[in-house]
Amino acid sequence: MTVKEYVNFRKDEMKNLVLKMDKKPCIAIVQVNEDAGSNAYVKGKLKDANELGINADLIKLPLNTKQEELLEIIDQLNKDKVHDGFIVQMPLPKGIDEETIKLAVSPNKDVDGFHPLSKLSPCTPKGIMNYLHHENIPILGKNAVVIGRSNIVGKPMAKLLLKESANVTVLHSKTSFEDMARYIENADIIVIAIGKKHFLDNKFKYKKSAVIIDVGISRDESGLHGDALPDLPVYLQTPVPGGVGLLTRLALYENLLELVSK
Repeated sequence: MTVKEYVNFRKDEMKNLVLKMDKKPCIAIVQVNEDAGSNAYVKGKLKDANELGINADLIKLPLNTKQEELLEIIDQLNKDKVHDGFIVQMPLPKGIDEETIKLAVSPNKDVDGFHPLSKLSPCTPKGIMNYLHHENIPILGKNAVVIGRSNIVGKPMAKLLLKESANVTVLHSKTSFEDMARYIENADIIVIAIGKKHFLDNKFKYKKSAVIIDVGISRDESGLHGDALPDLPVYLQTPVPGGVGLLTRLALYENLLELVSK
């Protein structure tokens, strides 16, 4: 099943779940940027909510919002009875510390899964794992390579793969090309999230049975590109666009429904 087909299938399941609820779940999206990628993402999240029958409020703040003002709004959202969960859309303007903001969101309302005490997984790794499970991709005892070590994707992705007993290797900008090539050649699952156009290409060798999950995205005059060259000689490769972004958006609402059902 392609990512799009899988997402539509899951949306139908979730829509039916929401229909059976006494009260419609409600989410708030706080945005303090004019980033083109974020605008597209927020638009997609609002569209998803509408399709699922979930109430979504966009709280768009001016770019000159101070950290104290944002923390005040987060405090209100933590306490209010209207919103079951909320997210603060990244990136944030200069002068606002992302870590401080992530820690200010109550773990009980943290649908992004970023708070260290949150019982939910961050959306991108969670969405990827759910898709791998649905496609019956073996994980236990398999060689998984995560390229990139960000706190949003790389590290939590490695953690989830480890939790399912994969042999996990995290590669990054300081890994030598020789080592990288060796790990990639032996990898059963490759998750790449570095934002470098077509970093994975035919200079590397791959197992025919390998799965490539392409998280990275970059834009140039010819359009949007992933970290992997399309159509590499592997068993499964997620496209860009129309791949991991859809899984991330889906996982946000899976997290929300998890919070509501607790």
